[in-house]
Amino acid sequence: MSTAKPKDDGRLTWFTSTYSNGAGGECVECALTDACALVRDSKSARGPVVTVRSGAWCSFVEALQHGKLA
Repeated sequence: MSTAKPKDDGRLTWFTSTYSNGAGGECVECALTDACALVRDSKSARGPVVTVRSGAWCSFVEALQHGKLA
């Protein structure tokens, strides 16, 4: 995991969770590449970005889907 900010040259597609209510609450945005998942605070798009390798991200999402992190 890294907090180094990758160069966003406009080719990244950032998205928020479908659970986000859009009312300005606590939320994160994600962008996916072949190599990694990028995560940032939706209210601070120019702030730090957490970078996670794609395999680790897939394991994390799978664990969430199966209720293993509740």
